Amino acid sequence: MTTATATDTVGHPPTGDTRAHQALALIAQHRLVTSTQLHQMLAPDIPPRKIYRVLAPLRAEGLIAHTVLGGGKFLQAHFLTPAGAQTVRDWPELRGRAPAVLTNAAASMRAAHTLTGVRAHLAFLTDARARGDEYGALDWVPETAHRLPDTGGEEQVIADAVFHYTATSPRRRQYRAFVEVDRATMSSERLARKLISYARFHDYTPQPAGRRNTVADQGAMLAWQRFYPRFPRILFILTGDSRPSLTRRIQDLRHMTADHELVARFATHVPLGAAVLEDIETASPSAPLWTPLAGPADPKPWTQL
Repeated sequence: MTTATATDTVGHPPTGDTRAHQALALIAQHRLVTSTQLHQMLAPDIPPRKIYRVLAPLRAEGLIAHTVLGGGKFLQAHFLTPAGAQTVRDWPELRGRAPAVLTNAAASMRAAHTLTGVRAHLAFLTDARARGDEYGALDWVPETAHRLPDTGGEEQVIADAVFHYTATSPRRRQYRAFVEVDRATMSSERLARKLISYARFHDYTPQPAGRRNTVADQGAMLAWQRFYPRFPRILFILTGDSRPSLTRRIQDLRHMTADHELVARFATHVPLGAAVLEDIETASPSAPLWTPLAGPADPKPWTQL
């Protein structure tokens, strides 16, 4: 006879999701993930081959498809089909985010950037598990967009990701960060200009249509306060070029912070830092590898910028 425990209540269904459910949610959240990445996020404690047993029924039911990357026979990247997107549309863990539906061609074209972002996420996830911090596979939200003031330039600031992280030691503290993943595919100046967009978003107070700024409006809620209790720190994660080139790109970010009046003021309120992806994968994101973009350039952990 089996005795029920506090977490195994007789007569009630299990409260946990199946691995198939979790896998589909992760593919929906991250848009595109390889089998290896999915294994690391979902169940790193099981043999890697068993992840295929989770994916096979989802593929048989037409909920996911995959593309083969780089001509490698076994490097598969999985994405939602229209049927998969319809299935997850109302799931609580994905509420407020329209699932992306990709074609095989689109998946192949966006694979490099999307999968590099997942690599960065996995570095934080692995570190959080080792440290006992609270950071799950769904706490990295890709392609998060916020509207900017209509004073020229782009209409939105779109972060490659925003993540939510709770450190448990030495004291409990919650962190949020906007992440920019740079693969050295754009000019260094264009990368640095993203700091201006974030600074504009930080100062943006939406005004009612047809109404001029008044004294009463000065106490209105800033746009970001509708989403975050504190403005997320900005983390640039660089890869895709030589070490000297990545170092120069980080220096250009520091120059933008020092030379642009709006960004310099922004940096007095919001921690800004940059690190190399391979460094945080080899050591850990919590190691003192992050170059602050304002003040002394001595590397720090990302939580101490």
